[in-house]
This record gives sequence, structure tokens and C-alpha cells, in this order.
Amino acid sequence: MPLPAKAFQRWLQGIAPNASTADVCRVSGIKRTTLAQQLVRGKVSESTLVSISRAYNIGPVAALADFEAYRELAGPPRLPTRGELVSQISTPDLLRAVLSRTAVEPEGAAAGLPPALSPAPHATSVKNWVDAIDDGEVRHRVSAATGIAPQNYSAQLTANRLTPELALATSQAAGVGPAGGLVATGLVTEEEAGWPPGARQAALEGMSDADLTVLAGERLQALGKVLRRQEQDHEQAEKIWENLG
Repeated sequence: MPLPAKAFQRWLQGIAPNASTADVCRVSGIKRTTLAQQLVRGKVSESTLVSISRAYNIGPVAALADFEAYRELAGPPRLPTRGELVSQISTPDLLRAVLSRTAVEPEGAAAGLPPALSPAPHATSVKNWVDAIDDGEVRHRVSAATGIAPQNYSAQLTANRLTPELALATSQAAGVGPAGGLVATGLVTEEEAGWPPGARQAALEGMSDADLTVLAGERLQALGKVLRRQEQDHEQAEKIWENLG
């Protein structure tokens, strides 16, 4: 949910009382026209707040918690579940881990050291995160709580995106830490969400060979379905163009 412009301006006055709009935009890297348009519309995006909070060395999660819609973020950070941590490991990283455990060293990997994980989020981080915390009813509870149609919610997951409001609502519906979805969507980093350093790597190393292999296989199967749909869409588009002459 975009932040009310008046509440945002009060927040901004509190952290940078002597800064002009031009000053704020310059240090945060936000275009002046972008911020001006948001203020005129009366709604400031969460990403704008995050960029400004980082520029003024304020934790983005704490900054969001200053606004009514994100009060749930206030207080000490809640640790993510192992499922959440693993969900934020990309499929290529999982495959490298499988190869590493079978003593097949990926090219360029340091001997004796696990392959370094790429930073979150990744190409399917949002859907993987929801799948990791879903007890089978989370999607229904989110729909009931927010009013979003289930098909629209699913469409966002398929596109690997989720609004901050829905990410928070999903965390609440699943009973997990409120910042996990913000990490999965890329709004904040693991560190900003209070995730312990190396937590994803530790979760990966704690998986058995069987669990790791099964998960990597499931990820590959899902990727295969996506690629197949893309190929079919491409073939269909080519046929349409051929028929049009």
C-alpha cells in the first residue's frame, strides 16, 4: 500500500529537517520528477521511502514501521524459517551445491569451500517463498484479508512480484516474520530484514543430500514447464504472423 504523502512528508521532516526536496533526491538517487509526481498524487511508493532511508542511514524496515500500514514491522526482527531461507537460494545455486556434494567441482570453485550463494532475490524467489510458508490455506487467507482475487494473487506470484502490502499480508497469514516477503520481493536486503549473516548458506548446508536433490529436481521441473509455455507461446505467435501474411 503506497504511503500517504502527508505522513511521508512528516517522516521526511523528522529525518532531514533542513534538506530541500532537491537535496533529498540528490543523495537518494531519486528523480525529482518521480518524487514530485508521487507527492502530487498523495501516495509515495515504499521503494521511494527505502531509497531515502538508506541514503540517511536509517534501516528501511524501521522506516516502514513508522507508517500505520506497516506497524507489524516494528520491534525486534523475527528470524526466518529454514524454508524461507532455502526459498531464497536460486536454482543455479542449488544445482552447484548438488555438484559440489557429489565431488564434481564447478569450474572456478575454490577447493574445499562451498560455492558462494548469489544474493537474494532470484528469478522465482517470490513464488518459492510463498510455497515455503503455505500450509495449503495461506492464499485463501490472504484473499479474504485483503480482498484480492485469488487469480490476481496467483498472477503476481507467476510474474515473481508481490506488492509490499501483499507481502506483509502473506507473512501475517502464514504466521512468519513480517519482513520475509520484503526480502523475497527485493524491497529490502537480508541484512536490513535482520536475517543472520550466512543464514541461507547454513540452511543449505543443513539439508540432507536427498532433500537437496529432490528440491533441485522440483525447481528444474518447474523451470521446464515455464520454458515449455514460452516455447508454445512463441510458436503460436509465429503461426499468427504467418497467417497474417
